[in-house]
Amino acid sequence: MTVTTPALDPRTTALLVMDYQQAILASLPEPADPEALLTRVAGTIADMRAHGAAIAHVRVGFTEADWTAIPPANKTFSFIGRQHLMHHEEPETAFHDQLASEPGDITVRKTRFGALSTTDLDRRLRDRGITTLVIAGITTSGVVLSTVTDAADRDYRLYILSDCVADPDPQTHHTLMTGIFPRMAHIIDTAELRSILHESHPGLSATDRA
Repeated sequence: MTVTTPALDPRTTALLVMDYQQAILASLPEPADPEALLTRVAGTIADMRAHGAAIAHVRVGFTEADWTAIPPANKTFSFIGRQHLMHHEEPETAFHDQLASEPGDITVRKTRFGALSTTDLDRRLRDRGITTLVIAGITTSGVVLSTVTDAADRDYRLYILSDCVADPDPQTHHTLMTGIFPRMAHIIDTAELRSILHESHPGLSATDRA
């Protein structure tokens, strides 16, 4: 049976670019090809801007107060707090230069895996009338998994860009992309997204600007 990917309305859609930071890109194994990932995401940002979609940049970073507030019960983040890792002012936690935000973009800093749980991102998306999210992020088992699960519970329509997500563990990535995420989201790649956008606004290319 052929499954048709539903169209999206760019006016009510946001692209979430999540954790594309130097420190996290460095955690990916060689086959992931961070430069190729960055190129695809940069192209997708341009495509989405050209069609009037919102762009939301999400990064993880901690203040000293954030480290102190992490309870010992949190297995992952208590280690980060004890080791004083990922300070929000370190260059390694900044958005990657190739994916710089522009005026009008949403930017948020989080202190847990998901993009929504420790930020005001959900409110800011709702204020703009956003009902659909297109997901690009690293890692698949971290920010992508947490954000997709949370966003699905909040009733967003979800698309995951299969060639704009990556994980240090290829097997985990494969299991999530083929066995878990299809239950909650439409799995597409950047070429298919470009086709969907073209169908929504025929004749508009990534170089056209409103």
